[in-house]
Amino acid sequence: MPVYYLEIIVVALGLVMLMVDAFVKLEDKRSIAWIGMLGLVVVFALLFKVKWPESTEGAFWQFYSSGDKLALYFKGIAVLTTLVVLIMAVDYTPTILSQIANPEPGAHRQAGLGEFFALPMFACAGLMWMASANNLVSIFVSLETVTIAFYIMVAYLRRNVGSLEAGVKYLILGALSTGFLVYGFAWLFGITGSMQLSEIATALAKPGVNTTMALFTFALILVALAFKIGAAPFHLWIPDVYQGAPTPITAFLSVGSKAAGFIVMLRLVTPFLASPALVGKVTLVLTVVAILTLLVGNLAALPQKNFKRLLAYSSIAHAGFLVMALASSPPAGGKISMTPVTVIAFYLGAYLLMTLLAFLVMTSLRTKIAGEELDSFRGLAKRSPFLAFAMVVSMASLAGIPLTAGFFGKLFVFKLAVEAQQWALLVFGLIGAAAGFYYYLKIAASMYLNEPAKDGDTSAITVSAPARIAMVALMIVIILAGFNPGLILGLFG
Repeated sequence: MPVYYLEIIVVALGLVMLMVDAFVKLEDKRSIAWIGMLGLVVVFALLFKVKWPESTEGAFWQFYSSGDKLALYFKGIAVLTTLVVLIMAVDYTPTILSQIANPEPGAHRQAGLGEFFALPMFACAGLMWMASANNLVSIFVSLETVTIAFYIMVAYLRRNVGSLEAGVKYLILGALSTGFLVYGFAWLFGITGSMQLSEIATALAKPGVNTTMALFTFALILVALAFKIGAAPFHLWIPDVYQGAPTPITAFLSVGSKAAGFIVMLRLVTPFLASPALVGKVTLVLTVVAILTLLVGNLAALPQKNFKRLLAYSSIAHAGFLVMALASSPPAGGKISMTPVTVIAFYLGAYLLMTLLAFLVMTSLRTKIAGEELDSFRGLAKRSPFLAFAMVVSMASLAGIPLTAGFFGKLFVFKLAVEAQQWALLVFGLIGAAAGFYYYLKIAASMYLNEPAKDGDTSAITVSAPARIAMVALMIVIILAGFNPGLILGLFG
């Protein structure tokens, strides 16, 4: 089967889900989510069976890369993220129905639920297209496909003021970042005379390239991409949007949006780093952005009392580690054991596992606890030992404790910084990692060492079968990758 059929199947699944919602009489519309989940399982299996075309001379292949194993890896990240988000959405159904617009007279009592399940499918298709985009046009179209879907999903809870506020902030700032990106693309086309990434890289590597114009172009593109990945100083939207959005969508933003941003960042920044005339100044800018992001994300996470805001600042901190890897490009002729692209791909894979596990636990708890404050986790080990253990595994991996996937993610970043002799980045990275130990592990301490609130519910917490299976699978892979990182590395190189 040709590789581009994968995106076609995902879009078709989304359309089928909408048609079922519109024309099939269902007692419980959560069954629509099962169509998507089963379809995504099939798509993930097909990732290992697709065939690359023998000839790529048609116009289509100017927009879609072929033979790229890394692109398949990022497609897998998109599919797995969407699958887990749908599992969370099913458990989150009571909250969705209580906070969306009231159904019209005579309408189904769950009206509006089907669209909430279908929208992630279209975002997934955009993420998959983005993984294979090799032209400025296809990058922009796929990125906006993802972003527009997120605009709708973030503001989906119309009767929730926080969700509406988050949606408006995300829309305004997202539109602004898109303007910077398009303007940067216009300058990039003007400098290089091409929209094809391979030709852009060749043009930027020429000795006669106008460095002033190229650096201005890089600045425009960096502003837009820093917004997408949540890098400082363009991170201000993240805490409010993460807190206000529905929890499954927060998880999707945290993993899917970040993966999308870094896919594009790798495609667009690599030609600048490969230019002898530009690499020094570009690396310096990335170093400053990485240091700012590490400090803002980790230090701002320390006093947080709300779990989603804590994970928002945690997401900023992890963006700092990823930019740190990109800024640690090897010097000319230098020998390195891993490329920045390899390190970033591994880190994103590990980040997917541990972040989705944390949000799965949060979604399972959300129907049982009143709020999202850290105090809600007090004594969780007595109410649900399984959920407490799953949260500990997630927090340990996010902190980078040995024998977890997150440990190797940070280790590879630090190793890359050492080999590139980026000592300033290494120091600030270690400071950020040390801060992470505190704010992640204080949640574990609260679950096991504190008693449940006296005025709160102390009954046992049940977990749905799909959520339990997903949590167990994520925990197993996190721990196995902590023993053998080749489990993830072997997927893309």
